[in-house]
Amino acid sequence: MIKIILEILIAILMVINPQLPNMLDLGKMPEGKTIDLSQFELKWYDEFNGDELDTDKWGFSWWITERKGGYWHEDMVSVKDGNLVIRAEYLDEPLENYYLDSGLDMPEYKPGWYTGKVTTRGKYEQKYGYFEVRCILPAATGMWSAFWMMNEGVYNVNNSGEDGTEIDVFESFYYKDNWWGNDAISTGIHYDGYDEGHHGEAVGKMFIKNNPYKEYNTYGVEWNENEYIFYINGVETGRTSAGGVSKNPEYLLLSCEFAGENGVQSSDRHGTGEIWKTPEENWPAEFKVDYVRCYQYKELCE
Repeated sequence: MIKIILEILIAILMVINPQLPNMLDLGKMPEGKTIDLSQFELKWYDEFNGDELDTDKWGFSWWITERKGGYWHEDMVSVKDGNLVIRAEYLDEPLENYYLDSGLDMPEYKPGWYTGKVTTRGKYEQKYGYFEVRCILPAATGMWSAFWMMNEGVYNVNNSGEDGTEIDVFESFYYKDNWWGNDAISTGIHYDGYDEGHHGEAVGKMFIKNNPYKEYNTYGVEWNENEYIFYINGVETGRTSAGGVSKNPEYLLLSCEFAGENGVQSSDRHGTGEIWKTPEENWPAEFKVDYVRCYQYKELCE
């Protein structure tokens, strides 16, 4: 009820002053140019209209690092009702490790927070173009969802992003129950690895008019030889060429993560808040993806 009253009040104030989100540090309003899709040709896509993940297009990921407070597991990923769904919840019974006999260095699954990640690594990569996702974000504190791009050159430490850059088309760190500032995402890039030599740039925290936890929105990035240009619902939100633009093809990732360390949700990473403050009725949280589309400049398709 408090949130509803605040939303109505702020909506009224926004009519009076559209820059209110900027003034309250809720994120900048998208107000740039509109993406011109006529200059592109659709090259690769997934509309998730089947009843299971298309493994010719996507693979699953598992991992535990010091920055993750949970587990990735393929059983947390499904396709239903025209959406890719990445679920997130606490499980008392550990999920089965399907790869124990693979020879890979696999995590030991324990009771804890579980979610998922899918990637086109080894299946599809693209250099330059426009990349877009249409999705609904998970409504949970202490975790976040993301659409991002990578290649292995990201780990090279040479004061340049030209051999590879992590491109965060969006990350959703900001959900807190009964807080109107929920309705925002961040965009940014990273290069030169993730240790001492790391460089990055936060392109911006952006406010979204449509409730991103209940309504579909699109998040995109245009990548050319000069810069990265970020978009929400087709409207530019910011651009950067920090480190030099990646000159190599990159693969796509869709993921959810929990703040914490060594598989334990314990820290307030990126200001995500403490996971136990999420209302019980919000679990399991779901990251719903309607589609992913990759466009290429027409002149590069000839």
